[in-house]
Parts: sequence; C-alpha cells; structure tokens
Amino acid sequence: MRIGAHVRQDDNPIGHGEELGADIVQLFVTDPQKWNKPDPHPRAEQILASPIDVVVHSSYVINVASLNNRLRMPSRKAVSEQAQAAADIGAIGLVVHGGHVRQGEDPAEGISNWRKLFTRQADKGGFPVPILIENTAGGDAAMARYFDDIGRLWDAVGDLGAGFCLDTCHAWAAGEDLVGVVERIKAITGRIDLVHLNNSRDEFDSARDRHANIADGTIDSELLAEVVRTAQAPVILETPAGGMAEDLAYLREVTAGQP
Repeated sequence: MRIGAHVRQDDNPIGHGEELGADIVQLFVTDPQKWNKPDPHPRAEQILASPIDVVVHSSYVINVASLNNRLRMPSRKAVSEQAQAAADIGAIGLVVHGGHVRQGEDPAEGISNWRKLFTRQADKGGFPVPILIENTAGGDAAMARYFDDIGRLWDAVGDLGAGFCLDTCHAWAAGEDLVGVVERIKAITGRIDLVHLNNSRDEFDSARDRHANIADGTIDSELLAEVVRTAQAPVILETPAGGMAEDLAYLREVTAGQP
C-alpha cells in the first residue's frame, strides 16, 4: 500500500517525499490559481528515476463542467496541458475537481461537458495519464458533491476511462456518511484510484472544505483508517504540515501487514 502526501514545495517533490518517508507524493505542475501552461519540471529526471510514485493535482481554476465558454474552453486546454506535464514526470494520474454549473443552470449540461472532455480528447489519441475525478465538498450545482450526482456523472464518463479520487473531508462536508463509503462509491464507479485522506475542521454537512490532521478533526480517526484499509488504493494526505508526520505514522500503524 502506497502512502504519502501532497508536497507543498513543488520544486523538490522527491526530496520532500524522502524526508517524510513517503511512498507517493502529490504535486502541482503549475500555479494552481492561474492558467499558466506548465513548464518542464526542473527535476524531471530525478522524479522519473525515483521509486517514489507521483500524482499531479490540477489547477483549482479548472471547471470542465462550466456552461461559460470563457471558462470551459481554457479548462479543457489546461487539463490537456497538465495531463501531458504529468505524463512527462511519470505520474500515475491527474486529479481534477468535478466542477459545477451556476445556480439555475441544468446540471445535465455540465455532465455533458465532462463527456465532451473525454470524447474530444479521444479524437486526439486520448489523455496520456488517467484523469481522476475528485468529489467536492460544497455547491448544490456541483457535479461531484452528492453521490447520486456522481452516479449520473459516471453514467456519462465511466466508459471513457475516467478514474476516481475519493476525498474524505469533501465527502463529510458534502453530507455523505463515511460509514461504508468505499463500498458505496465502488458500487457507483467500480473503482477508487486514489484516496485523499483528510480530516475536517468543520461539522458534518458543513459544505466547507477545511482540512484537519487525522487526530484533530471532527471525523473519527478509526473511520478514516477503515477507508484506507478498504479502498486498497494509494493514499495522499493533504493535512496541515505541522501534524503530517504524525498522520503518516498513524496510517502506517493502522495498515501494518496489508499488501
């Protein structure tokens, strides 16, 4: 089982991963708050040669579902560019948030836009790494907040090679019970390719995406441990840096002996 963390110092992800004793690290390949095209990673050779796996998180500005052409079109381009940058460093996938439409707009059109992302890229040979759609914490018009919506999204993209990233804080904040969450998601998507293992600073169904360390949040730590044990997928911590070493130690303890 590969356990690791998002490294906030993207200039030297492997070095920071080694400091943490991580099996896998997550990083950005460009400023997550901007539309910049990724530059070649300055440590690409080191990343490719390292036994530490990498996964890339896409920029936060991306909204594939949007009905606004001025947002949707650059989002499609950014996903394509960042997927290529991820492939260039041997990443196992590119995590992309589910996105949303605006209040009053038809969510079905947002789902259709997700399908178009994959079908149009298929005409160009497909994405060079798996696109891992991540569930989100808030927004009634979100594509991947509620599991029923994820089911509708998966009906549209599940046959096109989409992967799934389960974020525990997001599910909790969205109002989805974490008891049996792995079985529920796999019944919808058939897969979990990555887990973002985060506790929450806020109460259940808060719609707030504020991460906490495993021992400090409102989610029972044993419930988080059960997600890790049952998902059988790589695990990335996105918890506050001050307690991340303790979080990693806890996960190694609760998964000891598992393959």
